[in-house]
Amino acid sequence: MRIGFRTIKTATGVCLSILIAQWLELPYYTSAGILTLLCIQRTRKQSIAAVLDRFFACIVGMLLSSAVFSLLGYKVWVILILYLIFIPILVRLKIQNGISSSSVIVMHSYVSGYVSLAFFAHELAIIMVGLGVALLVNLYMPGLDRKIDQFKSEVDAKMASIFRELGSYLREGNGSWDGKELLELAELLKKARHLAVLEVENNLTGKLNSFYYYVELKSQQFQIIERMVPLVSRIGLRLEQGERIGEFLGQLGNNIEHLDDSREYLQQLKAIREHHKGLPMPQNRTEFESRASLFTLANELENFLLSSKKHTSASVQPDLSPGKIRT
Repeated sequence: MRIGFRTIKTATGVCLSILIAQWLELPYYTSAGILTLLCIQRTRKQSIAAVLDRFFACIVGMLLSSAVFSLLGYKVWVILILYLIFIPILVRLKIQNGISSSSVIVMHSYVSGYVSLAFFAHELAIIMVGLGVALLVNLYMPGLDRKIDQFKSEVDAKMASIFRELGSYLREGNGSWDGKELLELAELLKKARHLAVLEVENNLTGKLNSFYYYVELKSQQFQIIERMVPLVSRIGLRLEQGERIGEFLGQLGNNIEHLDDSREYLQQLKAIREHHKGLPMPQNRTEFESRASLFTLANELENFLLSSKKHTSASVQPDLSPGKIRT
């Protein structure tokens, strides 16, 4: 059984809240731990939003329950009426995520059987302790640098493998590749995107980080690779053009981690295409179709290299919404 860091934070926060509330001699002091438990989130941004929602929901719950119970009496059936009023109010205020947390305070109001300034003071103290500890605990988020480096390494390795397989097919006609790296790469990018969003939300300034842009770039390049694979599969002849582009693909695969400055590779690709223009015309339909696929493949390779170049100088913010990486 593996105990994650979030589990450790939750257990620590709950224990700390109860200890503080008990030290302050607050009634219902264990409720502070429940409030902390309900506020532990995955990122700092989510944590702050959760604490704010639950704070205002608890205040509304405390005031509304006190008023309703005072008017209608402290009876069980009054809870039904209370929630018929209470839940729509929270939804209207867009703080419905605080229903469960505020219910703790509502039940305290019911159990106490009376309303007083001391009751309000004690409940407010429980709210501050429970939510405050949750916020403090959530402000510490472990660095994701090791995971980020691992994702970069795996994504680059998959892309390199795909390029080498495509190059091998064009040079040698080796058709044994099953294409599993494409599926694995799609899954890696999906997980990397999730990690990139977490990293951004852990930064309270909302500033985008380099890994965010890296995932955007690799997502765009993955879509280009998806278009390249069927082009290569339609080439049924061993051609000089295919062998040249195959060698180029193998070279890209061996240097996939160093394509930030793609000018040299763009020049090489341009030289290959200029050489192909001087070759004799196709002799039959099959050769024509194969050379047409190679021509389109060269266009996609150019797009791939240009994406790296544009990414280096881009200043616009990319979009990492769920639909941007197809799986």
